[in-house]
Amino acid sequence: MQLTSANLNSLRVGFNGAFKKGLGQVPSQWDRIATLVRSTQKEQKYGWLGKMPNVREWIGPRAVQNLMEHDYSIKEKPFELTIGVDRDDIETDNLGIYGPMFESMGESTAAFPNQLIFDLLKLGWDRECYDGQGYFDTDHPVLDADGETITVANTDGGSGANWFLMDTNRALKPLILQRRKDFTFAAKDRDTDGNVFDENEALYGTDARMNAGYGFWQNSWGSKQALNGDNYAQARAALTGMKGDYDRPLGLMPNLLVVPPALEGMGRKILKNETAPNGETNEWQGTAELLVVPWLA
Repeated sequence: MQLTSANLNSLRVGFNGAFKKGLGQVPSQWDRIATLVRSTQKEQKYGWLGKMPNVREWIGPRAVQNLMEHDYSIKEKPFELTIGVDRDDIETDNLGIYGPMFESMGESTAAFPNQLIFDLLKLGWDRECYDGQGYFDTDHPVLDADGETITVANTDGGSGANWFLMDTNRALKPLILQRRKDFTFAAKDRDTDGNVFDENEALYGTDARMNAGYGFWQNSWGSKQALNGDNYAQARAALTGMKGDYDRPLGLMPNLLVVPPALEGMGRKILKNETAPNGETNEWQGTAELLVVPWLA
């Protein structure tokens, strides 16, 4: 094969097709627990996470509810994946070996947001959220009915495999995927490109600019305790009883139990079985959807 413009364009179309095929083969799970925020700048501030306003009876002049500001922001990061194709393989039509590689390239980029979000979720005990506490912590500061600061937990600790109970029905889900540029396919394969001229190699790559961060900690309960009916009940009671500032009920209803593959069996017993271990009716059957996430393994 001669390195003509037409032949190179045909190669690009074929490799891009394999790349796109790979994109469609990886299930998207990140969007079950994270909200996508399109960003137009390198660093996006989320200071408004500190306080959400509450509806009040309109008596007299309007009461302006100023949002509590927090210095919380998500700074984007660049990510890339590049594949080199030997020019000799192009000239001798030895290209069949590259199809699966470009398909795998698409799979890798499709999987990356899953990896980014669930890696951050696993680090929730060690990384700070908007209030300066760990996302999963026992002493998040909240104002009580009298305006005094008290502390609230969204974890019961533990040392085993982690699992998470969440309310993902709100406008802002527990985590945030901030994206300024999505992965796109690009090529440097012309005769005049330095890599072809100097290294005898055509380059094909993809890159993106994105990052992940935490939303409201109130929407998520993280645990490393044993996954059983009692601990699930504790997590559910904690979320449904969660209150905002000034003792305002948040009305949360947990709907998603997120587990690694190792806890799939226990998750199914809690949410799918009609009977509990001792033969009594399983009161937690159907109270949430089970999401088994290989990225948590």
